Amino acid sequence: MSYETLNVDQDGAVMTVAFNRPDKRNAINRQMHIEVQDVCLKLATDFETRVVIFTGEGACFSAGADTKEWGQPGPDNELELRYQSGIGSRSSNAIDALNQISIAAINGYAVGGGAVWAVCCDFRIGGEGAWFSIPEVELGIPLSWNALPRLAREVGHARALEMTVVCDRFDAQQALDWGLLTHVVPTGTELAAARELAAKITRHPPLPVALTKASMKAIKRQTEQGEVAYSDGDLLLYSRLLQQRARRRSKQSEA
Repeated sequence: MSYETLNVDQDGAVMTVAFNRPDKRNAINRQMHIEVQDVCLKLATDFETRVVIFTGEGACFSAGADTKEWGQPGPDNELELRYQSGIGSRSSNAIDALNQISIAAINGYAVGGGAVWAVCCDFRIGGEGAWFSIPEVELGIPLSWNALPRLAREVGHARALEMTVVCDRFDAQQALDWGLLTHVVPTGTELAAARELAAKITRHPPLPVALTKASMKAIKRQTEQGEVAYSDGDLLLYSRLLQQRARRRSKQSEA
């Protein structure tokens, strides 16, 4: 598989998907969303790959959504605009829905959408020097991509609320203590540790592993899919439309 924003490597039953925009701190743009969704779609009928590792090329896992795209004009068709606004939720759902075991090997830092994608994985390995931030509210938008139910699942409701409305940066040890990370390893060994974990998993018979993950996914759905998630994309669209309206008014007042 060849992609513009991803490096995909296959090693036996383990696939590594590396976000490949290091000059942009692996910021997640529309093209990356499309390509991640495509990888996940192909994995749905891939019966040889048993573990998928997500990581980032260069200095970090991901700096989150590419905010430079936010100011670009969208389509005039409001239904198409609504569809575009839901692209992050579709990507997160695609990662979360993988039948394969998924591991996030978090190098450097994971911000906003990068942290959201990590939470969609079954296991999350971070380096000792890794740090995290969820700054969406500080930027004037709600946390979207269906992230809140998943974040609350991992760290608890009160901690998830604090992370998203206080917007403080937190380090790897805090992330481990809170349940955001499942493993902390020496900086620079994140990918090696993920591959070691993948090797342990792939030594076991494939069907029991797949059935166990399927059962766990069913348990997760009981706590994640509720009223909070159904309008997630619309809330993001609404906040962006309000920002655009405010910018237009500001320009008019300056004229």
